[in-house]
Amino acid sequence: MADVPTKETIKRRTIADMKELGVHKPQYNRVVDLYAELVFQFLTLNKQFEEEGYQYESYTAAGGAKKSPIVATLESLRKDILAYSDRLCLNPQAMKTAKPDKGKKQSALEAAMSSLNG
Repeated sequence: MADVPTKETIKRRTIADMKELGVHKPQYNRVVDLYAELVFQFLTLNKQFEEEGYQYESYTAAGGAKKSPIVATLESLRKDILAYSDRLCLNPQAMKTAKPDKGKKQSALEAAMSSLNG
């Protein structure tokens, strides 16, 4: 598995994606920072999980098997990342209801296409 990107790299890429989608505002950067931290933790733990041979079960003192703690943590992080990606409009479902920034200037082609569609 490739190296895990830094939290700062994840944050920069997230902001770039949001700008491209027209949903970024500087006021969202604290939430983006939290999202970047969650993604960083997920990628780091996922790499560790892979390096340890994907041990998805651990054994109890009574001899039974249970979900390993790393799997439970990865599942929890996935849910949190999905919730944050919804809030930041970074997935297709969230984009259905998003209102992209209208301050972006349209190109002549975009303006022409908009007039044809609507």
